Amino acid sequence: MSIGVLGLQGAVREHVRSIEASGAKAIVIKHAEQLSSVDGLVMPGGESTTMRRLIDLYGFMQPLRDFAQAGKPVFGTCAGLILLAKEVVGYDEPHLGVMDVNVERNSFGRQKESFEADLMVTGLDEPYNAVFIRAPHIVSAGPNTQILATHNDRIVLAQDGQFLGCSFHPELTGDHRIMKYFVKMVESAMVSV
Repeated sequence: MSIGVLGLQGAVREHVRSIEASGAKAIVIKHAEQLSSVDGLVMPGGESTTMRRLIDLYGFMQPLRDFAQAGKPVFGTCAGLILLAKEVVGYDEPHLGVMDVNVERNSFGRQKESFEADLMVTGLDEPYNAVFIRAPHIVSAGPNTQILATHNDRIVLAQDGQFLGCSFHPELTGDHRIMKYFVKMVESAMVSV
């Protein structure tokens, strides 16, 4: 099993390390053709507008949509969540628009308001220490979207079928439980194909 990390911007190396610590092979995706060689994909944090520009520049948009439509799992962290969302507050059109959530950008403040918080996450026994940096949050989720964690009544982690999205940066901690959750999603998708 191999999981790709979209290598256009953001904490690519940290996601690779987390995937490998979770027992899967990680491949940095720099060219759209590489998507056919992976079973799941992580879209890392960064700056969503810049990431969209790079996705368009390097011809990734349709291949990413095809990857999602093929039923392969995709995990968006921070800016990656914004790219996955069907709706983004203040924008007429979504980016990929595949995850049934409405997301608001920078809803926890600017860079200097970055913080850590212990979250109770569905399926985890112990609290998860999450790192929030210019984080978005999920304003609303579709009827089939499972809310996995909230912070101050804001949704910060959710799953919609094969899509997993979180507001925070799980790759910036030594706690790989959320990445392991995604690895299990990929394993399940491979079995059901």
